[in-house]
Amino acid sequence: MKFELIIKPEAEEDLSETFEWYEARRKGLGYDFLLHIDAGLRFIEKNPLAFPKRYKGTRHHIIKRFPYKIIYRIEDSKVIVLGVIYGGRDPKWIKKKINGAM
Repeated sequence: MKFELIIKPEAEEDLSETFEWYEARRKGLGYDFLLHIDAGLRFIEKNPLAFPKRYKGTRHHIIKRFPYKIIYRIEDSKVIVLGVIYGGRDPKWIKKKINGAM
């Protein structure tokens, strides 16, 4: 089954903010971050069931080089990316973010 990848505006905002943060630290690092995110999104698109369900049916893909995770859910044949979140965040904050994106 082929899945359609949908990135919610909240996730796009996460990406933009994180890109700018990394790019301010070192020129080119923000682009490296986006390349790793893109690889993660392609993996999720091809293997959406690879990760177990968590809070409210969401799934989390951890990015290899950066301490971030892509949080998504599956609805029918759609993979909906809810956020790209720093892995060290308080779990309560993450749950609040997920609730706001659903």
